This record gives sequence, C-alpha cells and structure tokens, in this order.
Amino acid sequence: MSIFQSINTSGSALTAQRVRMDVISSNMANMDTTRGEFVDGQWQPYRRKMVVTQPQGNQFSSFLNKAMDSSSRRTAGVKVTEITEDQTPFELIYDPEHPDANREGYVAMPNVDPLKEMVDLISSTRSYEANVTVMNASKGMLMKALEIGK
Repeated sequence: MSIFQSINTSGSALTAQRVRMDVISSNMANMDTTRGEFVDGQWQPYRRKMVVTQPQGNQFSSFLNKAMDSSSRRTAGVKVTEITEDQTPFELIYDPEHPDANREGYVAMPNVDPLKEMVDLISSTRSYEANVTVMNASKGMLMKALEIGK
C-alpha cells in the first residue's frame, strides 16, 4: 500500500467532481438554446447532459486480497465513465413569434431544469470541498510522520 494512496484517491474524486461541475455549467449556459444539434434536417434543442461515474478497481473482496499481498499495486478512487444525455422530453412553449416555432406556434425548449442543476452543483461543490479536506488531512499526517524522523 502506497503512502500516497489516500491523496491519489482524493485526487481522482476531485477530477470527477470538476468534470461534473463543468457539465453542469454547460447545461446552465445552454438552458435557452433551441438550436443545439442538427438532426435529420432540423434543429433540435440542447439536451441536458449528465456525468456517470464508477469506482476504480474491482469488488471489495479483490481489494482485501490485494491489501493482504503487500507486493500488489491497487488503484482506488472514482472515474468518469461517460457523459450521457438526459432523454426526458423537451418542454413545448407557445411562442408563435419565435423563429424556431412549429406550425402550431410551439417552441421545443431544452430539458434543462435550473433548480435541478443548482442542486447538483451544490452537491458537487460540497463533495469537492470534502475531498480537499481529506487531502489536506492526509498531507498533514504525512508531514507529521516525516517530523518523527528528525
């Protein structure tokens, strides 16, 4: 087990949360974008994106077996596996003057809910802060261990 494993684990979580915050920022910036993607000769509104994460490594039993074997190197933490699109339907708003309105006067708006995005952003920010705290605590413990050798 590496002495830097806790820092590496926190670092992977920081990276994943940063990606999540970037995607949330993109969603908020495109909240009113009615021309997000050109599909089959027509513009489609921006579709909300979501980050999918998964733990690095395998199941707990394999971690336990590897931990008992001091020569093995194991990875821990989290990684972003993909960025998916939310498939909820677009909201139709009546605005016959809009350039993207259909024949009935309805405009398909992106499926981005600002309230949901803000909740996700707060959650991501809190997770980021917690991982920074863990990293600082690990750094402090390593510094104290180095001071023992003086």
